[in-house]
Amino acid sequence: MIKLKNLMLVLVLALFSIFACDWLEKGEQTPTPRLSMFIGVDISGSFINSEYFDDSLDFLAHYLYCHLNGLDKCEVPNVLFVGSIGGAREGEAKTFYPIQMFANKSVEEIHAKLKEIFPKDVINPFTDYNAFFEQIALTVRNRNLLLRPISVVMVSDGKPDVKSQGKNNFESIDLDPLENLARSVTIRLLYTDAVTSKKWQTQVPRRRVKIWTQDAKVMVSWKDSSLFTEDQPLEEQQRFFEWINDNVDFGVRARRVR
Repeated sequence: MIKLKNLMLVLVLALFSIFACDWLEKGEQTPTPRLSMFIGVDISGSFINSEYFDDSLDFLAHYLYCHLNGLDKCEVPNVLFVGSIGGAREGEAKTFYPIQMFANKSVEEIHAKLKEIFPKDVINPFTDYNAFFEQIALTVRNRNLLLRPISVVMVSDGKPDVKSQGKNNFESIDLDPLENLARSVTIRLLYTDAVTSKKWQTQVPRRRVKIWTQDAKVMVSWKDSSLFTEDQPLEEQQRFFEWINDNVDFGVRARRVR
């Protein structure tokens, strides 16, 4: 009787060990990414001809590499689309380039692809943020990406072409198409200036969409010698990752503006 109990105990322990190992293995599996990321590049003359356009593409190459490879705290996107902001006329739809165009590439290869997609000699006269946002909303619905967190990253001077009394009309920027796509929708406007940043924060109507802006003068510091260690792989550039987290991927709260 004692031997039978001992045998049963051994069997129970063996089964427990099998299930525990299986549970641990499943627990260690990397969860499926949920983030939908959209990158917008301003190809208007005012931005392409500025001193920041080349730097912005260089930064985007590093930024995309970090996110696509999940370096440090950079969240890996489930889907990624890269497109231009603006066109030859108001409301013009533009091509959205998918994640496959940039995945499994080095920083240098991503940079070369961005320069190919956004050549400096092709300038569009109209900066149309609304058409860009509408295309994001259409893509999210068509791809059944509703309710997943959305990050919209734009490199742009942030100045809409719509004027009111001779000034840029920030109230003309329409975020309604993005409002009900997900619980978390964040717009990150990079390479703007302090005055324009404030107007995006205080004058662009929104309810749930979150907006984070970063001035061009801050953005160009991303490749400071104090952030990069010479001859060290990007994967080991901890200070650069901290800079991204503090200055670009900063978590911001929603602020209702009407």
